[in-house]
Amino acid sequence: MGTTINIGVLAHVDAGKTSLTERLLHTAGVIDEVGSVDSGDTQTDSLAVERRRGITVRAAVATFTMRGTKVNLIDTPGHADFIAEVERVLGVLDGVIVVVSAVEGVQPQTRLLMRTVAEMGVPALLFVNKVDRRGARCADLVAAISSALSPSVLRMCDVSDLGTPQVAVAPRSFAGTGFAAEAAEVLADVDPGFLQRYVDDQRPVSAAEYWHRVAKRTAVGAMYPVYFGSAVLGVGVGPLLDAVVDLIPASAGTPADDLRGTVFKVERRPTGEKVAYIRVDSGTLAARSPLELHRAGRMSVTARPSRVEVFDRGVCTVPANALPGDIGRVSGLAEARVGDRIGCDDGTRRGRPFAPPGMRTTVKSVDRAEAEALYAALQELTEEDPHINVCRAADGIQVSLYGEVQREVLEVLLAERYGLAVTFSPIEVVCLERPVGTGSALHEFIHRGRNHFWATVGVSVAAGAVGSGVHYQLAVGLGALPLSFYAAIEESVTSTLQQGIYGWEVVDIKVRLTHVGYDAPHSTAGDFRGVTPLVLMQALRRAGTQVLEPVDWFHVDCPIAHTSTVLSTLAAAGATPEAPVFTGDNCAIEGILPAASTQRIRQALPTLTQGEAAMASRPHAHRPTQGQPPRRPRTDANPLNPKEYLLHTTRRV
Repeated sequence: MGTTINIGVLAHVDAGKTSLTERLLHTAGVIDEVGSVDSGDTQTDSLAVERRRGITVRAAVATFTMRGTKVNLIDTPGHADFIAEVERVLGVLDGVIVVVSAVEGVQPQTRLLMRTVAEMGVPALLFVNKVDRRGARCADLVAAISSALSPSVLRMCDVSDLGTPQVAVAPRSFAGTGFAAEAAEVLADVDPGFLQRYVDDQRPVSAAEYWHRVAKRTAVGAMYPVYFGSAVLGVGVGPLLDAVVDLIPASAGTPADDLRGTVFKVERRPTGEKVAYIRVDSGTLAARSPLELHRAGRMSVTARPSRVEVFDRGVCTVPANALPGDIGRVSGLAEARVGDRIGCDDGTRRGRPFAPPGMRTTVKSVDRAEAEALYAALQELTEEDPHINVCRAADGIQVSLYGEVQREVLEVLLAERYGLAVTFSPIEVVCLERPVGTGSALHEFIHRGRNHFWATVGVSVAAGAVGSGVHYQLAVGLGALPLSFYAAIEESVTSTLQQGIYGWEVVDIKVRLTHVGYDAPHSTAGDFRGVTPLVLMQALRRAGTQVLEPVDWFHVDCPIAHTSTVLSTLAAAGATPEAPVFTGDNCAIEGILPAASTQRIRQALPTLTQGEAAMASRPHAHRPTQGQPPRRPRTDANPLNPKEYLLHTTRRV
């Protein structure tokens, strides 16, 4: 088995991310001609909306071989509205290339991406693109990168004829005293053993040792080599490809290990068949071999893939077993959705929990007769992006979003893929609920009497760790009920927690099933499905919940002259900014901002600063609301009110 590396390409909009992806494939000999975003013929932008708008919406995979190493190259979205897609992909990567424009330099979105990369501990190479453009920078840009992104950067190339079509890039050598001194300065901060070796050992540090130490610290995300080039001209791409193979650690795991993997993308063929993209960490993923699908808040299910393909050359796939490091394109997993783990679930998760969307909108079909078709289409799209969180409402169908661009893309997908014309309500903020105490409740059926539900169900609830979601646990033996009854209870727990005491989704909660019972002649799965919401909401009411509002992390760059104006505007919007950082004539401000205010601030900044400010943001977390908690109108049968619930579900009280 050869080595495999999974590498992603990240960048702010218009830094040349997709162009670099094309050039890498061309330089590696996979494609004969380099496509362009403007002409809509790139390898990885396959959706019609991507080709038309010139943006990447879904992660796409292309493969090449470099010096005997298989490289799966994954192009990712650059727009902030699709940061969850980026974080999903980071969880299955061995390393990333972060693209920075040599002309525009470090942008707020670049900071956001590098912050995410560093938090997730993903090894990264930086590629300064567009060195052929007028106004391109080199040494001073490296200084800006060191100040804005990380001090642990090392320039790996010399650039001549900068800013002209004749630009050339040459790798630097550790045999040169200047480069060795720069490397020593960075390594002294990130390599605990290097400083002692450098000071105490009389032997000079060899070029080979410098390279070895740089490679080791890069592999653990402690330092970031910086390369220069032009994706359009192909300049500097060769050294970057060598760096991918030499500096990014290859996938671990062996085919003989237990199967482990992650579903990071789901799509459908024109026939409607679901296809899951799975990163294999260990073991062997083979067609017709049974495997387990694991998802938080749901019992594991057994599935049998009907077909497994691996990426072979470019975007082409071939039928084959998926081995460690491979990206498998798998058919036949009808239950699969993004984020599922496959095989042996040891509780570990690649990446980190995503901050859920902080906004929502209500979708309606223009033709009322297509309402059910719209719901079915949105349910399919949920498999591709679970965070859109589809929910029926009295006035339409509610979906969660990260921003306006995502809403526009959703509208286009519904029109082009499903032929549905839709309207959207104005975007609103989405809150969450979290338990603050403990509570329990019990419903027992009566053997000789009137029963709305022939089922005994008891549950207890308690607060879970922040970011843990829903943790469901059995405190009763599996033999006490038929398995279908257990499945009905768990499904009902998951659906009921979509609306808590104040109508918001409940998170970070531990639910224990403490009591069960049934009557063989009378009880059905429907009885357990019906009674569980009543019991669960009674326990949740006793525990109490707090409502949490979404907050975004933000970064603003502006001229120093506008600092006080920007700070006062942020303060009025409820932001909590950190101390401004001044560099030359510019000011950088970071902090936390209520999601409800983010779009308003983004729209106001150009006017406040004469168009000289730039802002990036991403969902960060949720924090308790102040004052009276906001309520969300209920769209379920309202198990908080037993009479109303029974009337709705059983047609009798």
